Amino acid sequence: MEFNHKSVLLQETIENLNIKPDGIYVDGTLGGAGHSYEIAKRLSGKGRLIGIDQDADAIAAATERLAEYKDRVTIIRSNYAAMKSELQKIGITQVDGILLDLGVSSFQLDTPERGFTYREEDAPLDMRMDQRQSKTARDIVNGYSEQELYRIIRDFGEDRFAKNIAKHIVKERQKKEIETTGELTEIIRASIPMKVQATGGHPAKRTFQAIRIELNRELEVLQDNLDEMIDLLADDGRFCIITFHSLEDRIVKTSFRKNENPCTCPKEFPVCVCGNVSKGKVITRKPILPSEEELEENKRAKSAKLRVFERHKTVK
Repeated sequence: MEFNHKSVLLQETIENLNIKPDGIYVDGTLGGAGHSYEIAKRLSGKGRLIGIDQDADAIAAATERLAEYKDRVTIIRSNYAAMKSELQKIGITQVDGILLDLGVSSFQLDTPERGFTYREEDAPLDMRMDQRQSKTARDIVNGYSEQELYRIIRDFGEDRFAKNIAKHIVKERQKKEIETTGELTEIIRASIPMKVQATGGHPAKRTFQAIRIELNRELEVLQDNLDEMIDLLADDGRFCIITFHSLEDRIVKTSFRKNENPCTCPKEFPVCVCGNVSKGKVITRKPILPSEEELEENKRAKSAKLRVFERHKTVK
């Protein structure tokens, strides 16, 4: 299957990266290379793009897409959490821009055997971003306790029926192991009142999101690595992050603000004595949202938000 994915907020992201022809840029979520292609196109022979992705299908698709710019592109199969160490391996300690697009790709959603979508009945419960990983969504659905299931559906899915969904999952798996996306979807449907289903979108959306986040440790990886990635930026370097749900956006917003103003001194102190120095400034006081035109062309862009941070010039 061809790796089709329409890059969200493409022009807005490219504009905010402030691309220099001889700069070094990292796309930490390479995907089908939609954003990366536009970055590579703007680089001279002296510029460099490093694309990172943990998905083998994405690596294959991006390698083909970026073939005409292979002289300035390096593709690495890894998680962006390892960005610093992966860059060190190729002799890079600072970059001029970093991009993260945290959405699930259209290819992953539209490939039934990947198990990401609740719209397929007979797909396996997989949901692995990195298929080298042994643990799958099936292990979570059949192995987590009722309390653990309730926690992730409540916290990562923000579903008000989390307790009932967890209860129904445990009850049904006692009869037989839950194996497919369709089986799980039917269990979720039975856990949510019909009047809510009639107006609240697809009933399985939040639970599937929760399981995917838990399996791939998405929020943990994001939270733990933002500061380190900001430290990789050179003077005036830009960090662009596209999020797709409130949990991700909250983490990015909080981190960017903390890196802009890390002072922990009480407000009544006349001067800062904590020693925490600002690393830069938040460019986007409010997130950049897709245009009406983009939303008409790509419904999956609906919840996308772009936030941008710029690194300060180093004080000598």
